[in-house]
Amino acid sequence: MNIEDVKKQIRNVPDFPIPGIQFKDITTALADPECLRCMRDEIVKRFKNCGITQVVGIESRGFILAPAVAMEIGAGFVPIRKPKKLPAETVSVTYAKEYGEDTIEIHKDALGPDDVVLIHDDILATGGSMEAAINLVKKLGVKKIYVNCVIELVGLNGREYIEGKAENIDCLLQIEVDE
Repeated sequence: MNIEDVKKQIRNVPDFPIPGIQFKDITTALADPECLRCMRDEIVKRFKNCGITQVVGIESRGFILAPAVAMEIGAGFVPIRKPKKLPAETVSVTYAKEYGEDTIEIHKDALGPDDVVLIHDDILATGGSMEAAINLVKKLGVKKIYVNCVIELVGLNGREYIEGKAENIDCLLQIEVDE
């Protein structure tokens, strides 16, 4: 099993969450234990020697692989969630995305100046949610930030949008929007 095999397991869902969006759904790849292991192992291989202390997963599909990666590299897991989902004091960022506006939050005490952070999500599309996550993590004064996504939607320029805002931007797969 390799990452190109994983790509074959990702399905397109037309008109989700709104008409005109061709949604790349990784749940079909996650349902296959070999694909799941391959994705986790590939991320671990790419980041195991970066000194990561915390893996931050963006709600909701970022929650799936981030804890598994964190355990494998000896780091903790920190969630970034939608508003009013975290029980303690939070900091938040509101951002524009390709089909609306959203807000995300993190616990105010989740990260500190000694932390080296890997922010993980399933898809890098236009870069809005990832930029918001980077800005949120930066508010907590961390040492370094790395970014990883399973899929980069080529043609939506998300990478260019966040370039220079993290140490490294890494995506396991590059997929064309209409592919």
